[in-house]
Amino acid sequence: MEVALITVGDELLSGDTVNTNATWLASRIEERGGRVVRVLTLPDDRETIADHVGTYGDGFDAVVVTGGIGGTPDDVTVEAVADAFDRELVVTDLARSDVERRLAAIEGRVPELAVDVEAEAALPEGCRPLFNPVGLAPGCVLENVYVLPGIPGELKAIFETVAEEFDGERRSRFLYTVEPEANIVYALEEAIERFDVAVGCYPDRERDHNRLKLTGTDDAAVDDAADWLLARIDASETPVSRDW
Repeated sequence: MEVALITVGDELLSGDTVNTNATWLASRIEERGGRVVRVLTLPDDRETIADHVGTYGDGFDAVVVTGGIGGTPDDVTVEAVADAFDRELVVTDLARSDVERRLAAIEGRVPELAVDVEAEAALPEGCRPLFNPVGLAPGCVLENVYVLPGIPGELKAIFETVAEEFDGERRSRFLYTVEPEANIVYALEEAIERFDVAVGCYPDRERDHNRLKLTGTDDAAVDDAADWLLARIDASETPVSRDW
């Protein structure tokens, strides 16, 4: 399953907010066997978001769009996704009641909260609502496009309700080595050729070791490649550090 991530927000592009959502989503999707093949950050511009959602929706199995949903003026993501599919925004009784339920739940903690319920509950016509267990604005699924909030806690809570929809066949195994990258290039190249797996080498300067990631869709091939490397280079399945 090939997935594209679109994170929306001027604050991400300006560096005011660290884009932890993209990293978290990518790791969760990879854990489930999916493959993230694009990560794109866009400004809070309705036309730009709509254009890229349409293009990515046609090109990948699933698209996850996060950020820019809610009732503030810069929250244009839901409208943009509706534009991408030529849909109107509508407020269903189900979405409205969920927003009202959440408002009632937080009323004691946030008194005199002025919320436009209709604006919070508006979603593209024909979508599948994704109710927000920890916030107000619901997410949604429209065909193969998943729209989630940008607030990390809300994003994580809603994603877990649809996580199984991102299951795939990819599997990864990690090895760790203190050998310099230049000394193990030959072994990595041969492992790729022998076992038809992807092999990444990622230096960790703090721990002074290299992390090797072996990925494939055949469990046996991944295990065989890992065992083959373990027999040929100074590597371990647990993190190691040089002892100078």
